[in-house]
Amino acid sequence: MTGIVIEDDRLLLLNQDTDGPRSWSLPGGKVEDGETLEEALVREMREETGAEIEVGRLLYLCDNINAHVVHITFEARRVGGEIGAVKEGADTRQIRGVEFVALDDVPALGFSDLFVKLCRQGFPGAGSYMGPKSAIGL
Repeated sequence: MTGIVIEDDRLLLLNQDTDGPRSWSLPGGKVEDGETLEEALVREMREETGAEIEVGRLLYLCDNINAHVVHITFEARRVGGEIGAVKEGADTRQIRGVEFVALDDVPALGFSDLFVKLCRQGFPGAGSYMGPKSAIGL
């Protein structure tokens, strides 16, 4: 599961290797035993970015068939914390940095124009099953 935090036309991203060609990703992770989706996202965002968040709308559900994962993404709003205060060992893939990246610059990091368009439009159709991740430009 991942969280999308957009502030001042900037998207919160991790400088981190992914399953694909990108070296930047959305923050998030797996749900641990006994956690709700909301609790897991709050924990993952804190561990991986340093941000304290409130979970908002469900934005989309997608299939990541190659990874055997259901990709669940929520809107999130930062309410505190210190960006970049990453918990040591927060992820199995090293987090090299945490940044708010201008939406105009996100395609240069390997995200599609479609994904940026959806971010700018506030994810029309939020809460829907979107099929493969490619349907949202990931």
